[in-house]
Amino acid sequence: MGAQDVKPTRSELIALKKKIKLSEGGHKLLKMKRDGLILEFFDILSQAKDVRNELDAAYDNATEKIGLAEAVEGRVTVKSTAFALKNEPEISLRSHNIMGVVVPKIESSKVHKPLNQRGYGILGTSSYIDEAVESYEILVDKIILAAEIETTMKKLLDDIEKTKRRVNALEFKVIPELSEAVAFISLRLEEMERENTFRLKRIKA
Repeated sequence: MGAQDVKPTRSELIALKKKIKLSEGGHKLLKMKRDGLILEFFDILSQAKDVRNELDAAYDNATEKIGLAEAVEGRVTVKSTAFALKNEPEISLRSHNIMGVVVPKIESSKVHKPLNQRGYGILGTSSYIDEAVESYEILVDKIILAAEIETTMKKLLDDIEKTKRRVNALEFKVIPELSEAVAFISLRLEEMERENTFRLKRIKA
């Protein structure tokens, strides 16, 4: 069947125009979402850089403090102190929403503990042990924060890519194809109208 044999109707034309309007509305909303997610991503990226620097500094500090503690107290004492520590940090995972993207919210407790609640004997150790323990508490805090931020960044990036693909599909495929179909149907309807007018004139003649 050729193109001239196709008999479109006005209801099909109206339905296609409605689809175009809906697609254009969806395209606009998705572009706004994509742009908003990109702004959120760069905001969190700035935080991530700061946290990564803080994490590196905390790691270097903890490494230095544990080295000093081992040099002064001996490796055996440091290890036995580590085994004596009580109340391991508790981690709880919740979630919150950033423009429709569910991202993690990691909360921790019992990371920082007073000297008398750490589990090792205060009188039998020096301040080098205390400083080493405190430096590792800080390091754990930074690790938890970095994990939350970097996971959030990954989830935002994934959703930005998905949204970009949907925006491009609507902009370069769906809407042009629907517009082409509307143009074709409009042309055929005009041709059919001319043919009917010509036929009526012949009948009258």
